[in-house]
Amino acid sequence: MNRQASIDVLFNPRSIAVIGASNTRGKLGNDVMRNLIDSGFEGRIYPVNPKAGEILGQKVFRSVTDIPRDVDVAVIVIPARFVLKTVEECGEKGVKALVIITAGFKESGHEGQEAEKKLVELAEKYEMIIQGPNCLGIINTSAPYNASFSAGTPVIGTIAFASQSGALMTGILDWSLMEKIGFSKFVSLGNKAHLDEADFIEAFGRDPDTSFILLYIESVIDGHKFMEACKKVIPHKPIFIVKSGVSVAGARAASSHTGSLAGSDTAYETAFKQSGVRRAHNMASLFDVASLIDDMQLPSGNRVAIITNAGGPGIMTTDACEAGGLELAQFTSQTGDYLKANLPPAASVANPIDALGTAQPDDYELCIEASLKDENVDAVLVLLTPQAMTKTTESAKVIVDVHKNYPDKPLLAVFMGGNSMVYPRIVLTTGGIPVFDFPERAVHALSELYKYTVSRDRLKDEEIPKFKADMKKVEKIFADVRRDDRRVLLGSEAHEIAEAYDIPVARIRLATNSEEAKSLSDELGYPIVLKIASPDIIHKSDIGGIMIGLKTPEEVETGFNQIIDSAKKHMPDAKVYGVDVQEMAEKGKELIIGCSRDVQFGPLIMFGTGGIFVNYLKDISFRLAPMTRTDASELIMETKMGTLLSGVRGEAPSDIAAIEDTILKISQLVTDFEEIVELDINPAFAYESGKGVSAVDVKITIG
Repeated sequence: MNRQASIDVLFNPRSIAVIGASNTRGKLGNDVMRNLIDSGFEGRIYPVNPKAGEILGQKVFRSVTDIPRDVDVAVIVIPARFVLKTVEECGEKGVKALVIITAGFKESGHEGQEAEKKLVELAEKYEMIIQGPNCLGIINTSAPYNASFSAGTPVIGTIAFASQSGALMTGILDWSLMEKIGFSKFVSLGNKAHLDEADFIEAFGRDPDTSFILLYIESVIDGHKFMEACKKVIPHKPIFIVKSGVSVAGARAASSHTGSLAGSDTAYETAFKQSGVRRAHNMASLFDVASLIDDMQLPSGNRVAIITNAGGPGIMTTDACEAGGLELAQFTSQTGDYLKANLPPAASVANPIDALGTAQPDDYELCIEASLKDENVDAVLVLLTPQAMTKTTESAKVIVDVHKNYPDKPLLAVFMGGNSMVYPRIVLTTGGIPVFDFPERAVHALSELYKYTVSRDRLKDEEIPKFKADMKKVEKIFADVRRDDRRVLLGSEAHEIAEAYDIPVARIRLATNSEEAKSLSDELGYPIVLKIASPDIIHKSDIGGIMIGLKTPEEVETGFNQIIDSAKKHMPDAKVYGVDVQEMAEKGKELIIGCSRDVQFGPLIMFGTGGIFVNYLKDISFRLAPMTRTDASELIMETKMGTLLSGVRGEAPSDIAAIEDTILKISQLVTDFEEIVELDINPAFAYESGKGVSAVDVKITIG
């Protein structure tokens, strides 16, 4: 089945059947019918109801199979117990896409979950697509058609919005009508039984009527598919997402809302970063950004000109710019001379330009025009406060007119005030100028758009490095561990797996008695480290399970016995396999490199400052595997340790290339073997450039 071709039909149907259509006001079947008719849908509408007759002037059919012509889309608004039979009938009829508004599926418990699985089976059998179930419906303003039970149809625009919450969509729709924000598509995802957010992201990416993509999600169905869709679309269109369920309680609530597992917020944050998505942390921020994109060009850089009629707001805006990663533009000498010659002597012609409280519309016009013409300016922020001589409405008209002459740079307005600003804001909004109450919101929106351009430009079609590895050796070790009914590998086993992937490790061997420990120590060379070998003892040092720097066979024999005795004393029920004998690695900068497996996105790689204080310093960063070399480089440099590795205070740089290789080999290992649920190297010692890395303590847990 070609899902994208079917979504094209869903977006632009020639005929729609409303199964469960009703003459009774207040019923969903009546709301959907009214919206379809009122939205101006020019295709054929087929109400379906067993009672037949007529609904809103349309002939009613008892069943979808009774309709004499082809049906592209069927909207289903009937009780859940009748849905499966109806979907089967739609399949037999040849319907291409279903919008199942009906609730009562996996969000309602086990029976609903089983019914939802059967829905998907029927969709695959008849090569149909399903939006929902448990959704609000779908709106395409450019078709036009509204197949939802929303209270109204949004204004036509270029924003595509998809939401996992139908109720949230109704609130956003009502608000957008007041704010005059237009949409191209309005999609309620519901339970995402068949079509998910990735399918719609890809479809929005191909949609000629969409230039900007917004999503509200609580979960992602397929993390890899989601990231691939985003990476495909981001080079051409911005994607901004609000992801709820950040807290533990929020994640539980999200899981119960549509029956979807939420996954870890760290994994989502990492996935968004790696695929170029910008994350908004609330709906207000999301639509602040949206208000910019509808009529504005993206900023080509981060240099901002600020124009104000009051010093205080100018300072606030300057602070907000610095906090948001924007810079104050340095005007050319021509711009400075022009402003100085045409503004009052008391005006400040540096950036911010303070045209004083006496500023008239003509003053705003010359300041805006000069800023937009300046080659050092990427965007302009115009601030206005209501003062005795301020002509608010005339100034608003000037802003609109000037931007029409210079449309290639973003121009934002901040009109601070209450009742006196209502009409000027209408003038600005109608003229395509985004207007804000306060500077911080305007700066944040502009900053987010600029950061999108940065993340877009950083996306590269880069190959995943591939290293030689002894996979058969790893498979054998895992098989032995399973036969032993274990999930936690011994240190010697974990180090063997690292060696199989050419990850540099301090050599380690398992000794089952003191004589064997002495023999292995002679083989590895002194000084020696001894560690208790037990899958039940994770924090070895806490129970006296580690001894470091042993220099003679006698010390090794004594140390072996002491470690075994200490383990029996502190954890008598722990299963002990012996003691790991390990060569003592030369000290270097202590790193931690780890991996946990997220339920949605798979292997989540961690890098940062290692050692015993790792949980307190929390100097760590994350990427999802598989990783490119750019991913590995950015992962390192996002941490404070990355700065230290580059060389500070006269220190020689560390071997960053070797650290990158180690990270990439771990990425390959955990991608190759999905049974690895946790991997932890702490510490790994980093040495000077050219001298490599040594993994000292490797822990692996399998599922």
